[in-house]
Amino acid sequence: MKTKLMLWSGVGLGLVGAAGATWLLSLPAAPAKSVPPAIGKDEADAILAGLKPPKRARPVIAIVGINHATELTDYLMPFGILRRADVADVMLLSTARGPVELFPALRVVCAGAKVVASTGLLDGKRATTHWYYLKELRRKHPNINYVADRRIVVDNGVATTTGISASMPMALTLIEAIAGHETAAAVADEIGLPQWDARHDSRAFQFSRPFAATAISNSMAFWKREELGIELMPDVDEVSLALVSDAWSRTYRSHAFTFARDNTPLQTRNGVRVIPDRILADPAEHLVPAPGTQQRPATALDDALGAIAIRYGLPTAHFVAMQLEYPAGLN
Repeated sequence: MKTKLMLWSGVGLGLVGAAGATWLLSLPAAPAKSVPPAIGKDEADAILAGLKPPKRARPVIAIVGINHATELTDYLMPFGILRRADVADVMLLSTARGPVELFPALRVVCAGAKVVASTGLLDGKRATTHWYYLKELRRKHPNINYVADRRIVVDNGVATTTGISASMPMALTLIEAIAGHETAAAVADEIGLPQWDARHDSRAFQFSRPFAATAISNSMAFWKREELGIELMPDVDEVSLALVSDAWSRTYRSHAFTFARDNTPLQTRNGVRVIPDRILADPAEHLVPAPGTQQRPATALDDALGAIAIRYGLPTAHFVAMQLEYPAGLN
């Protein structure tokens, strides 16, 4: 009986494996890269006009997070970039008292389009979202007019963006709308982003065979999963910290955690108090280089993707860049 069970188990696993292989082969291959279409002056001007504050020269910008379910870079990246510009009163808010638990890493004290769409605010409007949730968004909200090949879409007072890394060009575009191109260019140079307009190659981001294969293979290698420590340092750049922590926590091979010598929250460059995940008297066995106080955020992300490629291979680095919808990471 035991032998028969083992044989049937083997047959069952074989059928499951065959079905999985068939599904994997049915997915598209890695899409060919193309040059994103240019943004015309009229369209660029319309985006800026749609974001320009209607009343106050120095507007108030609130970045709201749900205490138990907020994406890390969505919360910290626009805050850090907008604070640099000093053209608005920017504040972090939460839906309840207490720390904000950020996904996939970090706790601080203090896919957007899906939330906005659920309110009906996008009905009949042009919009975009993270590539992974696009089908779901269009299925649940067929009245939304999806715009391809644009990282930023503004329609009648509502702005939407593509995936996670789009917070960088979105924040710079908002700065430009408030204070002009020269101010935005100065901040762009400071964070290491030479161009921030709405151009995007949507076809480069899709659920492809390499993406699925990397997710499966990295998930199956659970015995190789690592926990990597990032030491919290005073005045760390919160944008760089968010990008590095996020990238290393999306490999399906590792998870990043922050640590410090005690449980005192450490203050970042722009005043965010970060609670360390762990208290370690001695450094962890596996460490991720902590972002420097002067390191450009875009450089910090590029360096993290390069280190991921060395540690886990180029397919995993591309897998992370796909999740972040970061075009430069696919090169």
